[in-house]
Amino acid sequence: MSRNKLNKNTKPIENHKTAPWANIEDLKSQSRVPIPNELEVENAKEWVDDNEK
Repeated sequence: MSRNKLNKNTKPIENHKTAPWANIEDLKSQSRVPIPNELEVENAKEWVDDNEK
């Protein structure tokens, strides 16, 4: 299969604008792991609590 056929779908699957890592406050020194700001952590926890099964 040609490479062009594999990349035909250019529409993004997920919206990452509201992801907790979108507003990075800091990075860990060695691992370069993003640390979101406190508000984003609270929003993510609230979302998880509201959407648990």
